[in-house]
Amino acid sequence: MKEIKPIAFFHSPFTSKFGIPRQSNIAKGLKGRIVFEPEYRHPDALRGLESFDYVWLIWGFSANRESDSLTVRPPRLGGNQRVGVFASRSPFRPNGLGLSSVRISAIADGEIEVEGADLMNGTPIYDIKPYIAYADAHPEARGGFTDTHQWKQLRVVIDSHLLAPFSDDDRQALLSALAHDPRPHYHDDPARIYGMPFAGCDVRFRVDNGTLTVTDIVTDE
Repeated sequence: MKEIKPIAFFHSPFTSKFGIPRQSNIAKGLKGRIVFEPEYRHPDALRGLESFDYVWLIWGFSANRESDSLTVRPPRLGGNQRVGVFASRSPFRPNGLGLSSVRISAIADGEIEVEGADLMNGTPIYDIKPYIAYADAHPEARGGFTDTHQWKQLRVVIDSHLLAPFSDDDRQALLSALAHDPRPHYHDDPARIYGMPFAGCDVRFRVDNGTLTVTDIVTDE
């Protein structure tokens, strides 16, 4: 079997896995770029893609170790209940491969700009395929434990002046990511200050009784 290698790498304001949305399209305003390797940076490789709205990305969990465990603890279940690894989207898998659908916002100069990706900066991408609604969409499908355990968003409190370092798009993406609670779900310490790298800054916050308060945003030196 031929060894697979990246065809592109992802560029994102998230420079660590902490804080990345746990599913694609949760933070719809989150923008990122797919930058192709030289041998694939050719208009012919993207010919016709402009007529599609979404693509599937097949990518690698570059910041997670591969795991042989047959069970995992999904965040949606509070991080304390196990299900089979193949009944989850956990990054801890026998083969560290991820699958995400993202919306195309622009195609130019051998790059694809997308919205809603759940990928860290520098993530290797192994393949891209167009999303086809008649075959890929199943709105009537059951969603297992995700149907019975709803995700509760947090109320985000932040002084507007702290958002000054960010563009409008990054502001929207940051607020959405914070609202979806970036903490590990077994953490519940109201006094703890968390730090989340985002777009060249360290976003510091705490969470108490369903409210996330941003205490400071420090620009990286």
